[in-house]
Amino acid sequence: MDSNFQYFVEHVASCPNITAEYLSGLWISLFQSHQQNRFGKPMPWIGMYIALASLFCILAMMADLLHGLRNRKLWFPCKYFTLNAASLTVIAVAIKLPMDLTNLMPSYEDQAAKLGSVSFMCTIMANLLPSLATMNSKELVTNMIALGVLVITLVVNVCIQINTGVLSYHEEETVVLTGFTDGDYTLFYPSFSFMLTISYVVVLLMLLIIYACSSLAILKSKQILESKYQAAHQTTLKDQELLQPTVDKLKKHVSNYWIMAKTGSPQFMTASFATTSASGVICALTTILHIWSMPIFRMPHTRDFRSDYKWSMLLIRIVQLIGVILGTIAPLARCFAALSFKLSVKWIWRHIKVFKVESYWTQKLSDWKYSSLPFPSSRRHCKIVIQTLKSLFLNICISFQLIVVVACKIITLIPIFFVICVLYCLRCWKWLKAMFRASRVDLVQNPDEQLEKDKDLSRYVLQLEDDMEFPERTLKGILKSVNHLIQKAEKQQPNNLIKLLAESRSFEGVEKFDSHHVPPLLSEEYLNSWSLPLVTLTTIAMSLPNIQKNIVDRLLISAVREGLVYVTLVEESLGGIDDHVSIQKAAKTVWLEVEVHNTWLGNKLQKPDSQVNTAGQILQWLSDTAKKMVIKDEGMRTGVPNDYSKWRCISANSMYRVTETILLSYHGDIDQLSQEELFVQISLMTADILAACLTNLPQVIAMKCHTSAIEKREASVHAAAQLLGEATNIVNTLQERELPCLDPDELTSIDKWRAYLKDPFP
Repeated sequence: MDSNFQYFVEHVASCPNITAEYLSGLWISLFQSHQQNRFGKPMPWIGMYIALASLFCILAMMADLLHGLRNRKLWFPCKYFTLNAASLTVIAVAIKLPMDLTNLMPSYEDQAAKLGSVSFMCTIMANLLPSLATMNSKELVTNMIALGVLVITLVVNVCIQINTGVLSYHEEETVVLTGFTDGDYTLFYPSFSFMLTISYVVVLLMLLIIYACSSLAILKSKQILESKYQAAHQTTLKDQELLQPTVDKLKKHVSNYWIMAKTGSPQFMTASFATTSASGVICALTTILHIWSMPIFRMPHTRDFRSDYKWSMLLIRIVQLIGVILGTIAPLARCFAALSFKLSVKWIWRHIKVFKVESYWTQKLSDWKYSSLPFPSSRRHCKIVIQTLKSLFLNICISFQLIVVVACKIITLIPIFFVICVLYCLRCWKWLKAMFRASRVDLVQNPDEQLEKDKDLSRYVLQLEDDMEFPERTLKGILKSVNHLIQKAEKQQPNNLIKLLAESRSFEGVEKFDSHHVPPLLSEEYLNSWSLPLVTLTTIAMSLPNIQKNIVDRLLISAVREGLVYVTLVEESLGGIDDHVSIQKAAKTVWLEVEVHNTWLGNKLQKPDSQVNTAGQILQWLSDTAKKMVIKDEGMRTGVPNDYSKWRCISANSMYRVTETILLSYHGDIDQLSQEELFVQISLMTADILAACLTNLPQVIAMKCHTSAIEKREASVHAAAQLLGEATNIVNTLQERELPCLDPDELTSIDKWRAYLKDPFP
């Protein structure tokens, strides 16, 4: 025990009037106090953990904010901070303070930090709302249940603390506030703390109700957008002719799908909901309330922290205050973006005059109402009772949904008037600019052509309401964003690959790299792929010691490295059978070893046996080494081989066939072949194979524009636009080539190419 405790024992024990029973009680109380202090020592570090979890939430919210600004998505979609198991776990740690039922918060600073955590939770919920649109039905239900449990638990815990007095316990009875008016006033802190806490609880419950209502609307809205997307998709397929595509046709194709993906994006759709706008307003009001309450807690004589969390309470309060302020930006911006970019002035006036509740808000509940239930009992009376109760319950839910939507639309009246002023100011500014232009002819130049173009693009705009006018400025902004992305990607052209493709004049190398005269080694023959011959040919080129390494790197390896990126896209997008997947994995494994370690299946390149000097000897050495590997692996197989053994066998077989084909093509005159000539031959075959494969890039771009999952559509079209920009010069270079008379599906297969080049007229 410490010295104070010993002093207490010595002096108290010397008093004759104190009974043994009283001393025993004092001993127990003092021991319990000492143990409580001991148990509370780790609490400041737990406070640090809470602050760190809060910081993670803030960084994720800021990442979404920066992503929206960078990509000009002013509705700020949730990309990094989304509702899932990981984020819910971090959030649960960040709001541990209001979850704590027993630890007293004696000082005002301690209680302010606890209430600040509740305000921080309100901000988090407002930021996470659009992420509901990124989930499928199962994920949406699961995450909504998890969030509901967390929020209800928080609300119940806060209410318990209100009842037990944990949130109103304080050592000072009153707080004297000066400077707010001309006089001095006395405010009883428990009353203020009670009202502030109740306000936060109400906001949490309101946001949870908004989440539930938005989830029901999202389920139905996705179905509406999906049906409209499929109709627009069929229209696009009829309009576009991609058999002989040009870059201009591809850009138009990508732009059409870009409009469909952007306007049909679930998060873009959710940003236009009245519930999203209402959550932004509620979040802003909560932030104002939180900032306004801060001076009341910041009294000069209450700067000490008397809870077990001690000094960490200041860190928690500062971090979460920053989170509340910064976290309000995105929800409030979504509110204004929905009104000023997604919606028109005509809609705003209609919104003010009549609070119309669109059908998609209650359609899902109506579908459930009229659907049948799998009754466990076959008795007719039980079915009637259950069906009646279900209809009654869902009628109540529908009425409640209507009330919530109307209430949210009333809340959005607050920013609507501001948006109206901004829109009319912009119109006046445009009118003034038009008045002072030098020539009015420029204003009306080709108006019919522009109108026709806008009508053509408007066919691809997806909206929940057919009668809603889609603003022209928003459509232009969407087109501007895709053009900006393509132009930015055009600056990232694969120059080494383009230089190698320029050396190809035909597609003869596709047929020459592998001969049917080479006897098979494998008991199970695999189909050819595009990537494995490229890796094999590059490996042979790297094994030529007389060719300088910088020449090989510049002329071949860099080009193949860039080309394999697009070859992989072609193979993964257009050839997904099991044999192709195995060969692609074998090619990736070997290429990693060749590029990084300069070895091929464990054999060092450019350092063969000292007796191996000529090009023919190097080819023979590679052929013999590959043959031994195949025979060894084939002989050691028992049952199903492991993946690495299978990939090793496929790669060795490819090396054997390619080297033997080159050796056979010279009919015994291989000794006269120099390494430089062999390198040139390999470069030409590599260029021909790359050129043949990359003729499928337009088909890949068109395929990436369309995907069945609505949640992945925007990312898929983004990848297509990026690919189009990077491959512009490749498409321009190859579109002048005369392609084999094959169907588009056959052009994706190297074996079909080889068969045609071998016998063009069967």
